[in-house]
Amino acid sequence: MTPLGLILVSSALLAGVYAAGPQVLRVTTIKEEPYAMSKGSELEGFCIDLLSAVSKKLDFKYDIKLVKDSRYGKTDDSGNWNGMIGEIVRGEADIAVAPLTVTAKRETAVDMTIPFMQTGLSFILRKDLASDDSQFLSLLNLFSTEVWMGVLVAYLLTSICIFLVSRISPCEWEQPDTENNLFTLSHSFWYTVGALTLQGAGPHPKALSGRVITSIWWLFSLVLLACYFANLSLWLHSDNQQQSIKSFEDLANQNLIEYGTIKDSSSFAFFKNSNNPTYHRIYEHIKNAQSYSLNAEEGIRKAQKGNYAFIGESVSLDLAVARYCNLTRAPEIIGMRGYSIAAPLGSPLVKNLSVAILHLSESGELDYFRSKWWASSCMAKNGKSAPLKPTSLKGIFLLLALGLGLGLFLALMELAAKSRKIANTQQKSCCSVMSAELSQRFRGGELTTPESSEKNKA
Repeated sequence: MTPLGLILVSSALLAGVYAAGPQVLRVTTIKEEPYAMSKGSELEGFCIDLLSAVSKKLDFKYDIKLVKDSRYGKTDDSGNWNGMIGEIVRGEADIAVAPLTVTAKRETAVDMTIPFMQTGLSFILRKDLASDDSQFLSLLNLFSTEVWMGVLVAYLLTSICIFLVSRISPCEWEQPDTENNLFTLSHSFWYTVGALTLQGAGPHPKALSGRVITSIWWLFSLVLLACYFANLSLWLHSDNQQQSIKSFEDLANQNLIEYGTIKDSSSFAFFKNSNNPTYHRIYEHIKNAQSYSLNAEEGIRKAQKGNYAFIGESVSLDLAVARYCNLTRAPEIIGMRGYSIAAPLGSPLVKNLSVAILHLSESGELDYFRSKWWASSCMAKNGKSAPLKPTSLKGIFLLLALGLGLGLFLALMELAAKSRKIANTQQKSCCSVMSAELSQRFRGGELTTPESSEKNKA
């Protein structure tokens, strides 16, 4: 019987069997993180969750096994398929649930569902070999936006408090009956800026209350500048002589970083068959330099250890970046393709599996599986400068707030002491004298003193 006849007969038999009710399907898969991983005697992972969800929707049972030769599937020199595709072709498995890339050649041997995951080609390399951020305004990136806003608010509040204290405290008025206070609001802002830049801009507060506030502000400025310059030193050390490699064209146009992919993989075939000059140069370089990797794990290890960029499927590279903090993935993705479930040619399962995948996508279950198995376990490391967050400086901001409050309190106590003394001399209420003093300081003009009262009477 011809191969076409065998396919038609097997398809008819499959249709009859599946129509009879829930069946046990033979499922083949491959062990690859996070699609299928060992958990004791069982398997877990994205594809295992996908298979379980699809089986519930289509009401079938399954028996899942790992592919014998640990391959995805390609033809050998004699034209025979190996891997999971080979098991489907030979009738050893009913479906293959794995990150199988849909290709034209595979579609001639098996039927494939609509993709359950979209991917493409990208590359990963060490963070210290690629510049992720624009160098423009990098000095501002040493602090987070929240910290810069906090510094601005602290500057404004401190300047206003110094102005208020200089007006309230009697010690700032040497000759209150003839002299106007020259410590204006503009002087306060200028003094605060001078302290922030470690410059002694004058005039200087003379009252105890003003000196308390300025001392706290100087301490705040010293700690803030120390944190900034420490972060600046780390940034200069980590970003010095970085190369901006964000695309395949950048990768092809440099010769300092080696790059490669898995030999005989669909990724390698993409560059081999591409008519794009840049992509063909990448293929020629990989072929001439023999910069292959046996598998994705080896490619990731090379990228971690040395000057090597590993080219592979973007979703697999995203997982590596989530696991290893010293790696980053290039933003460019080319050669978009999808991962699908494979079944024998003419299998009636393909249509139902595609519909089930669409239902899972529309309900958000596929997104949930993706977030579940691609969750980052990466912990921040000290190899690269990160913007300081407000939580790192909350202590010094709290100290400044307490200093401002203490300074205002002392200024009021100084004014209250003088108001009491005047009230006792003039036989007036302390509150009325204090109110008049405050009004005089913020309104301008002469203060009410015993001497000025005698002059007015005369």
